[in-house]
Amino acid sequence: MDYQVRTARITDVDRMVAILDGSGALTTGPGAAADQLRQLVSLPQASVLVVESHRRIIGAGVLSLRPSAAAGANVGVVDALGSDEGSDAVGVADVLLAELLRSARNKGCRTVEAAPPTDPRLRPTWARHGFADAGPRMTCTITIT
Repeated sequence: MDYQVRTARITDVDRMVAILDGSGALTTGPGAAADQLRQLVSLPQASVLVVESHRRIIGAGVLSLRPSAAAGANVGVVDALGSDEGSDAVGVADVLLAELLRSARNKGCRTVEAAPPTDPRLRPTWARHGFADAGPRMTCTITIT
């Protein structure tokens, strides 16, 4: 499958909310999530990405940054990651994680955290990208090259 990953636009928010809500990635209601995504799209301390296939958005991912004195740098947090019900969840997660980690590296993060995926088929994909269980969350250490 041929995927295109790009930065999300304000006009993508409704589709992103539908995907993330359908994937179980939202902990708030769709209305609150839409408001938050509209703000994050334009902030430099976040990366909001969509995956397209044949010009249709089939996946979405959100990385936010938080400063950490303990880490000595920003820590990236994968706040949400999901794919359309009819798409290849593993393939979409793979391309989104690669781009979110690249973005985290470019923004100076040394660590990225995330809640473990609820879909057990996605665990090997997260592990391939360097994520490992660390208590209730997963972490990935980023090497600066």
